[in-house]
Amino acid sequence: MAKKGAILLNLLNLTSQKILNILSTFEDIDEILKVDAKRLKEVPYLQDKDIEKILSGRTSTILDRELELIAKEGIDCLDIFDQDYPSLLKEIENPPIVLYLKGNRKVLEKFSFAIVGSRRPTSYGISITGDFSDELSRRGIVIVSGLARGIDTIAHKNAIKEGGTIAVLGSGLLNVYPRENKSLASEIASSGVIMSEYPLFTPPSRENFPRRNRIVSGMSRGVLVVEAASRSGALITAHLACEQNRDVFAIPGNINSPLSKGTHILIKEGAKLVDCVDDILEELGLSVAEKLETVGGKL
Repeated sequence: MAKKGAILLNLLNLTSQKILNILSTFEDIDEILKVDAKRLKEVPYLQDKDIEKILSGRTSTILDRELELIAKEGIDCLDIFDQDYPSLLKEIENPPIVLYLKGNRKVLEKFSFAIVGSRRPTSYGISITGDFSDELSRRGIVIVSGLARGIDTIAHKNAIKEGGTIAVLGSGLLNVYPRENKSLASEIASSGVIMSEYPLFTPPSRENFPRRNRIVSGMSRGVLVVEAASRSGALITAHLACEQNRDVFAIPGNINSPLSKGTHILIKEGAKLVDCVDDILEELGLSVAEKLETVGGKL
């Protein structure tokens, strides 16, 4: 369970860098619940308005309400110091300080791979996503995606058939977006995991989704982009994956299709062109013949 101090700081919407500065200043993050303003002024780059926000937050009911909801809804909450916090995610720049999780936490220990793409895929993209997510899942790989319409939804639905999948939300776990995927989120949580760095009732604001994408790639050993326009969230995820030293793969498409522009850009930039699952497995150094065995996520 995340420490109360970490949950409070996350609720106050301070920047990750400021929270990291606070974490490096105090030996125990729960000190934030009792230290005075003078001590808080010692935190690098913490402004007076931030200090006032922390002091006001401590006397409000926001933390108590969040803790009550966490318990009532059966939600796991990890902070970055928790031994169960995903090790891959901890390696990235600007990792989430707090993770809200619902589902089977053991899925986080398995080898995971992201599939992302257009919210309005063609029939070609739908077919490819179904085939790749189904086959990778049958090989024992957990599929990570963002629960968005289109490619994300198809990837999750196919991965559920064979095992767990991880859905990373751009809103709070009690405010699932898009609404039509609320039942899918519940189904995912029955065998896999839904997760978010945002407090439970956080709305799906536009700026949340690029931040969400760094978690999708950060949780994964590699990212496959199926279809994407030349400017899209899927390309943001792919570029974040490159920055995180993850392998990036792309499906080629019709040169006249706008949804092939993004994947072709990635291929020109060095993403591996793939036309079968074995291309991915070989690049990742995994067996192409047998189903993977889970070894604490260290395959």
